[in-house]
Amino acid sequence: MAISIITKEDLQQFKVELLEDIKNLLQVRTAEQKLWLRTSEVKKLLNISSGTLQNLRINGTLSYTKIGGILYYNCKDIEKLLTDSK
Repeated sequence: MAISIITKEDLQQFKVELLEDIKNLLQVRTAEQKLWLRTSEVKKLLNISSGTLQNLRINGTLSYTKIGGILYYNCKDIEKLLTDSK
C-alpha cells in the first residue's frame, strides 16, 4: 500500500475542479429546463390544489394555453408569479 501526501495546493486544485464541475452541471440543467409545464407539474411546483390553480387562471393571475384539451403554462409566467409574490 503506497502512501500519498496531499498538499494544500492539491486540495486547492481539487476545489477548483470540483467547483467547475458543479458549475457545468448547473448550466446543463438550466438548458434542459422546460418552456411549458402541464397542470400536474404546476400544481406540484407551486404546492397548490386544482381549485387554486383554476382560480389563478380565472382571475388572470396565471396565463395558460389550451391545446387539445391539455392546459400548458409558460415557465416564465410561473417564475414571474413567484418573484412578484415575494
